[in-house]
Amino acid sequence: MGVSADDEKSHQKFSSKFNLPFTLLADTNYSVAKSYGSYGDKEFAGKIYTGVLRKTFLIDEQGKIKKIFNDVNIEQHADEVLQAFGE
Repeated sequence: MGVSADDEKSHQKFSSKFNLPFTLLADTNYSVAKSYGSYGDKEFAGKIYTGVLRKTFLIDEQGKIKKIFNDVNIEQHADEVLQAFGE
């Protein structure tokens, strides 16, 4: 499953567009993001603001975090995740 701060309508559209084989959960109040340290201070153009930090956590069936990707690069990320599944 995936979790992001986007709302359910956005997730449905995204999931349909890319035919995702997993569920996307809406975390619109950032409670999951905050608990995983994925919501906090960011810097852009010299200004600091609070927002969602792009991170991915691979979690196994027992709930153990197997790998954390910090500072996700959108263009390379799908390949990185697929590679990690092969480890």
